Amino acid sequence: MSATVPKDQLLVQIASYNTALQGSTGLPQDLVDWLSPTLQVSSFLSHSPRGPDIVAVGFQELLPLHLGLSGASKSVIDKRSSHIISQIEANSPDKAKYSLLANIVNVGVALLVYARDEGVARKVRNVQTSWTGCGPGYMGNKGAVGVRFRVSDDDAQPGEAYTFVCAHLTAHQRKLQHRIADFHHIVGTLLFPPLPFSEDHSPTTIYSTSHLFFLGDLNFRIDLPKSHPMFEDPWAHVSEALREPETRETLKEFDQLLVERRKRSVFVGFREGEFWQFKCTYKHSLGVVDQYDAKRIPAWTDRILYTTYNDPVDDLETSRIRSLLYTYIPSYTISDHKPIVSLLLLPPPPVTTSQHTRRIPTILLPEFYAPKPDPLATLKRYTGRTLDRIVGVCWWLFTLFGAGSAVVGIFNFFVGVAAYRWWRTSRSSV
Repeated sequence: MSATVPKDQLLVQIASYNTALQGSTGLPQDLVDWLSPTLQVSSFLSHSPRGPDIVAVGFQELLPLHLGLSGASKSVIDKRSSHIISQIEANSPDKAKYSLLANIVNVGVALLVYARDEGVARKVRNVQTSWTGCGPGYMGNKGAVGVRFRVSDDDAQPGEAYTFVCAHLTAHQRKLQHRIADFHHIVGTLLFPPLPFSEDHSPTTIYSTSHLFFLGDLNFRIDLPKSHPMFEDPWAHVSEALREPETRETLKEFDQLLVERRKRSVFVGFREGEFWQFKCTYKHSLGVVDQYDAKRIPAWTDRILYTTYNDPVDDLETSRIRSLLYTYIPSYTISDHKPIVSLLLLPPPPVTTSQHTRRIPTILLPEFYAPKPDPLATLKRYTGRTLDRIVGVCWWLFTLFGAGSAVVGIFNFFVGVAAYRWWRTSRSSV
């Protein structure tokens, strides 16, 4: 594209990484490969490269589970945020400055959203966050967090609503239906206040927005039928097929997420870039740039999906959002996942034609799909949060007693109880 992109078309950069429970050690010091992809695609934008207007960074398995369940994530996320914003600003093609709009963490799922100071950040209004868990008892070991805000030139104009969701869904190939259920649970319980300029004062789902972005470790796998030649030795055959773009494209037909999205059983209305253009992000051997762990069949578990208010309802692939970049970063070797990144060019904002019809444009959905807030959403969320804290604190204490090992801590606890009972018995017999 030789012409300069109009300034009213925003660039949104989205990044996601499952750091494998490593806390503050889950990132290398240099983030340029992951968080500065505009250096690779600046020739598409203009003769004067420009940095993204909005940057959203999501994490899964942010820190050890006992710390996440205990709610001890603030120091980690604060350090992570400072590091990220310094890297974004240092490597932005036009040396732009950015501000943190919001961050939200639930156990190990985290989302941080930044905006460019000279532009979007000055127009942001009504920043909101939300969280939900879909683990056992609605615990947050699996679940989602969300950020929503409105961008408008002034308070009197509706502008557009932006919603970002970062999620971690149920693992393992055989648990496809659990992942589908997780998504629908998130839609029903990851709720936001009613949109400004709306006559409906009920809580809203993630779909009540102008632009919607969904990222994270969604855990969908490659599911080969028994009749397929690769089924006999799937790890070896899939690993080999991933080497070339042509054979990767054939594998996409067995990707659970793509198959189910075509059925409209999950992620209704969402679009996605060509994920098969890069190799599977999971499961990699630690410390190695390009080697899959034989314990799992490789899969595109880490994904970024999106949709906007004027996407056609009956076309599953066409979007008014243009995907400029969608790739993974193989050089990161401290997790069994590879981080992914996407750069998206949004359509121009709508023109308000009448004072009487002013409203925030929202996503159009097919007639068969009408997502509604779960009336028990608050009860479910706080039941999960209570269980998180109880389990997390107990786990943390056992880990403390075991000098870093919960198993040793439990052993020490029972040894201590037995020793105490023996001491009491010996004293009473004297």
